Amino acid sequence: MFADTRPFRLFRQWQRASRSGYTARAAHRAQLTRPNAKRPKDPLVACRIYGEGPDRKGCSVAVQFRILGPLEVVVDGRVVPVGAAKHRTLLACLLLRANRVVSVEELVDRVWDGDTPNRARATLQTYVMRLRQVLGDPSVIRTASDGYQVCVESAQLDLLRFGELAADAQSLLATGELSGASELYVQALGLWRGQPLADVPSPVLHREEIQRLVEQRLRVMEQRIEVDLGLGRHSDLIPTLRSVTTEYPFQERFWAQLMVALHRSGRQAEALEAYRTVSRLLAEELGVGPGERLRALHQAVLRDDPGLAAPERAPRPQVRAVPSQLPRDLVDFVGRGEVARRVADRLLADDSHTAVPLVTLSGPPGIGKTALAIHVAHQVSDRFPGGQLYVNLRGYAPCPPMSTVDALTRFLRALGVPPSQIPLDVEEQITLYRSCMAGRRVLVVLDNAAAAEQVRPLLPGSPGCAVLVTSRDTLLGLTALQGARPVGIDALAEQDALRLLTEMLGAEAIAAEPEAVADLVRLCAYLPLALRIAAANVAGRQGVADYVAELRSGNRLGALAVDGDEEAAVHAAFDLSYHALKPAARQLFRLLGIVPGHDFTAEAAAALAGLRVGEAQRLLDRLTAANLVQHHVPGRYQFHDLLRLYAAQRAEVEETPQARSAALTELFAYYLHTSAAAAHALSPDDLRLPVPGAGVQVHVPAFTDRAAALAWLSAERANLTAAVERAADTSPLATSWRLADALHSYFRFHRHNADGLSTARIGLRAARQADDRLAEAAMRHALGTMNWDLSRYDEAVEHLTVALERYREVGSELGTATALNSLGGVYGELGDLVRAAECFTEALALTSEADSPSGHATTLFKLGTLRQELGETAESIELLERALATFRRLGLRYNEAACLNNLGMGYRELGMVDAALDSLNRALALRTELGSPDGRCSLMDTLSMVYLDRGELDESREHALHAIELAREAGSRRTEANALDTLGRVENRRGEHQTAMRHHLESLRIAREIGNRHGEAQALIGLADTHRELGDRPRAVELAEQALAVYGDEANPSARARAQRALELAREN
Repeated sequence: MFADTRPFRLFRQWQRASRSGYTARAAHRAQLTRPNAKRPKDPLVACRIYGEGPDRKGCSVAVQFRILGPLEVVVDGRVVPVGAAKHRTLLACLLLRANRVVSVEELVDRVWDGDTPNRARATLQTYVMRLRQVLGDPSVIRTASDGYQVCVESAQLDLLRFGELAADAQSLLATGELSGASELYVQALGLWRGQPLADVPSPVLHREEIQRLVEQRLRVMEQRIEVDLGLGRHSDLIPTLRSVTTEYPFQERFWAQLMVALHRSGRQAEALEAYRTVSRLLAEELGVGPGERLRALHQAVLRDDPGLAAPERAPRPQVRAVPSQLPRDLVDFVGRGEVARRVADRLLADDSHTAVPLVTLSGPPGIGKTALAIHVAHQVSDRFPGGQLYVNLRGYAPCPPMSTVDALTRFLRALGVPPSQIPLDVEEQITLYRSCMAGRRVLVVLDNAAAAEQVRPLLPGSPGCAVLVTSRDTLLGLTALQGARPVGIDALAEQDALRLLTEMLGAEAIAAEPEAVADLVRLCAYLPLALRIAAANVAGRQGVADYVAELRSGNRLGALAVDGDEEAAVHAAFDLSYHALKPAARQLFRLLGIVPGHDFTAEAAAALAGLRVGEAQRLLDRLTAANLVQHHVPGRYQFHDLLRLYAAQRAEVEETPQARSAALTELFAYYLHTSAAAAHALSPDDLRLPVPGAGVQVHVPAFTDRAAALAWLSAERANLTAAVERAADTSPLATSWRLADALHSYFRFHRHNADGLSTARIGLRAARQADDRLAEAAMRHALGTMNWDLSRYDEAVEHLTVALERYREVGSELGTATALNSLGGVYGELGDLVRAAECFTEALALTSEADSPSGHATTLFKLGTLRQELGETAESIELLERALATFRRLGLRYNEAACLNNLGMGYRELGMVDAALDSLNRALALRTELGSPDGRCSLMDTLSMVYLDRGELDESREHALHAIELAREAGSRRTEANALDTLGRVENRRGEHQTAMRHHLESLRIAREIGNRHGEAQALIGLADTHRELGDRPRAVELAEQALAVYGDEANPSARARAQRALELAREN
């Protein structure tokens, strides 16, 4: 009974706005942004027209999709490719049904268009997994009970946004608000980039879905043109309508609109010619005449019907003069698009009927805060018809800051108060200022504030105004007490920095020296002030390269200054912020400048400065608030590049060499002890050098699980690598090799090969310099195993042989056994099984289950693996099961996974396929949990072979491809070659012989490059089988004989048997 009452209609409109993510306040403020005559009655429509954003909580639009044109996926502002055709088709199917569950049956039908493969459901799951990896957010594609669902908001999918805008335009049209409707229609049509899903090769989608979308676009286009005709924009529409009628010649509705637009523009003859053109087209192509509407319109044009006349336009409102104090916008302002939009949105977002939007814009000195503030202020100035006030508060300047009285006096004069009526008392001035601002929409820009106390007296008291403040400080007091919305800004993006130099120097100068320009951008660290100073200096020189050479050879900060202008210098801007700090904060700031690596934590800062962690944290908060360091991720801080250089220079000037050295010594001690604790949590059985316990002033965390240890090492990896290098030059030499030794297992088993090799080389150099044989042995062993993993067998044997000698020299039996086990593993892969057996046998004699259970079990594992290579599978399984029992008892899960992997291979050799699968899958679960990429790739290869034995070719192929992908990511060329060989065998079984041959040849090439004889022989056998399948038996015989020759007399008997069998099959008639 209330459905037609005005209160009920308003209630339903507010409900609709709420369901779309807008709060009542957001909708209300959008309605208040226009004069009454143009104010939309529907709150949701007001939000959409005048730029109000939904008040979303917890919603991320980091992932966006565009299907109104070629399919595009945008993650964090970057277009990411979805390469595979079927992946694009699957994603398109889900997006066309966004926020609805699409059944597996429908997806299978559309992805394969009736040509459904075996195991389609499993393959579809794999496609979904790959899409989730591309998107980087698994929650976007959700699994339902009978299908999948893409969960997006309208801001994330152009199709939803298109429908939303069109519906809102229709609502405005129904209330007679033509201008708003036209604006929304234009926004909706602007989302189209061409034929929907043009690059998705799915006939069924194009047949059933795309035409429907095109029809929707045509309806919206017709409605938009109709609205613009109603607004009297007929002349502007003629080019658009001519283009549309050419593209869609049989759509009579567009011809009718073209005739109306031409007639209203006084071009009656052309309107009649348009009718003749469409009549001829319809007759020649379709054999029909124009429809009734078009015929009636033709008659109306002939008689110049008054009903076709354009509506009259309303007179423009008069605008009164207002104060406009904004400095001019920079003509060469570049970049900052996203931040500028965020600041503008917050200035225009009044969250209540009484609040004044207050935005604080903060960042380091020279970052471009003032330029951005002025740029945004100019952009939004038309939304503040009461004027714009601006003042430089001089918070960071050589002269005293501006007083409240001076600022208020300037503002009152600008607002029209005669000087004689401005009171002398500051409180009276504040009261008068707020009275003058009442009832106006004024934008106030307070530039270069030092503290919240400078800002508070200048805040208007009535709604309608907005305030934008810039400061080097975050001004958290304004956030806490006045509800300010903080926005931080950072250095320019590289492309924007290049654009700035192009604007200042000209495109010709930039094109003439592209490499020097790129170097200049990097040396200026993308800081706008530095870039502008550099451009000014380059303008008076022969070229960019000369100035780059000066920056590199001398005092970079000193060179980033303009002669004769004290303010045009980067160091001068930094000095003002540095000297505003208290002594304790200044000391920590300059000491942090000498820290190696790219970032630091409160714990590291505490160790460096000899502070308690809480005190270090407090000082870091102060430095962050002053924008001298950046809190870039939770718990971690970093410098802007030029500020790091400045801090280091301050340390050079204000700290003695002894103080700098002592600070680094304490930092490296913290790194060493924490790394050792984390390494022990990851792999407690590894042999490591002893770490002294004295000298650490900071509490070292006790890692209770692998995850915490791995997280710390991963976060600190770059810093630890830098610390090893710096410690070799500035600390006691032992710190360098001890830290490299503590990090070795982490680097090796998580495939950080470059870091592992570089730190071990530095440690080795330091150990040899100090003539420490035990340290040399450890570093040699680290280099040997890293080179082994990278299939650099010659280097591996060289380093491991020397490591073995050094361990024997110092009398370390456990070290000797460890080196023997590693050296035996390398010999095994080289096919020298006799020497491998000698190494393992000697290692077993040096270890016992009682004295060294983990070392003993490791040797059993190595021997078991060797027995497998020799074809003694039953003996191999017995040894491996003994090793497995010890690893499980000791909780050595990484070793357990390796043992399960090799047991699975042994079970496969015995034909126990189910047992092999069970063992391998348990190993895979462990490897995945432990985060071991090298182990996972070899496991995937073995699983592929097992599935091949079972005849499950699709599953085998999928695992082989995954193994290749993982091996390439991990840099394991040995496993890559093996997996390529396996993939070749799969393709051969599938009848794809040419594809198989390509994979075998690539496997052969890699195996020969790295000197892997077993891999070489296996690839040759695969090629022999492929040539036999192709009918080229002579070539098959030749290849099989080459495989036998590679194996020689000492090879695995079962491997030789495979080569012999390939030869026999090739010789059969």
